[in-house]
Amino acid sequence: MSSCSSEHTPLFRCRPEIESLPVYNAGLAADIVRERYGIDRIVKLGSNENPHGPPPGISVALSTLLDRIALYPESESRLREALAAFLDQDPASLVFGNGSEQLIRMIMQGAVSPGDRVVTVLPSFGLHILNAEVMGARVEAIPVTQDAQFDLSALIEAVSRPTRMLILSNPSNPVGCMMTAGALAELIAACPEDCLLVIDEAYREYAQHDPTYPDARTVLRAQSRPWIVLGTFSKAWGLAGLRIGYAMTSRPDVTQALEAVRDPFNTNIAAQIAAIAALKGQDHMRDSVARTVAERERVRAALAPVVAEIAPSCANFLFFRLSYDADRVAEHLLTQGVIVKPWKESGFRNRIRVSIGLPEDNDRFLAALKNTLIALAATARDTGEIVA
Repeated sequence: MSSCSSEHTPLFRCRPEIESLPVYNAGLAADIVRERYGIDRIVKLGSNENPHGPPPGISVALSTLLDRIALYPESESRLREALAAFLDQDPASLVFGNGSEQLIRMIMQGAVSPGDRVVTVLPSFGLHILNAEVMGARVEAIPVTQDAQFDLSALIEAVSRPTRMLILSNPSNPVGCMMTAGALAELIAACPEDCLLVIDEAYREYAQHDPTYPDARTVLRAQSRPWIVLGTFSKAWGLAGLRIGYAMTSRPDVTQALEAVRDPFNTNIAAQIAAIAALKGQDHMRDSVARTVAERERVRAALAPVVAEIAPSCANFLFFRLSYDADRVAEHLLTQGVIVKPWKESGFRNRIRVSIGLPEDNDRFLAALKNTLIALAATARDTGEIVA
């Protein structure tokens, strides 16, 4: 847990809303694991990146960057026009951020006051909760069901009371489950009329391979509550290292609230250039997504006999339950050069989220996991440990 106060340095005290908040778990970087364990080849499957990389045209687009880096970036007008055409969205409704993470913070800063009630799901993308709590919100997180699906009835009950904001990922991060159009419409109808609806579609491009995956904007436009839909170039488009995300808003006052708290020049010039070039490489994006979806199902089949339970997934990752503490398993995997993400939210600490990488990387993960579980089982037999 983080704390801004210390008995040795009493001159500074941070806001009480953040004094006991945990630090967001961004996962381990490959260079840290390489240095710590002395392993040359690292398989990085903890951050849901696109292993096929960005469209090939981006390297050419970025070749002109050196002539421009001494200047502040211009407005995102060219990117706004290109993305609006791709999304069939009003250009004026688009707001850009330094990744979706900054946009989530902007949403909370622009819409949430101390004491406001925010409803989300559990397990969650951590910043949906942390950024709301930073603003002093009271967060109610509704756990998924036993079969790892959205608990629609519990969510409806939660939003039936005064609710400033409903925020969730569809498909879910980290679970991977999907809320259908009918379920989403039913949930929205239960929300107060002044509730801000925020749907995070970071994994939309992967979920679209499921024919029942809804277009959130179609559902949201059929009702009158204010809304925001989040998207990103970090996942399917392969631009995670450049940090560029976007928000689609329902009306000008929502857009203005985000613009009012946005940092000046918050999207760098390299990210803007690369995002425009990426939109010209849609075939590459769609091909890499299709290959990842097919590989996800291969990995799922290989995992099924080994782990206790695998959640349904429409994204580029799998979320599975083990008979051991996830941190313990993840540490064993690190010694074999494999990075995954052990989940740390209460009630889910025996779950791991693994990204889908290239086939050879996935095979290395599967072999390392089997080795790990064999070693842990042997230890349990020797020590008399009771395994869940």
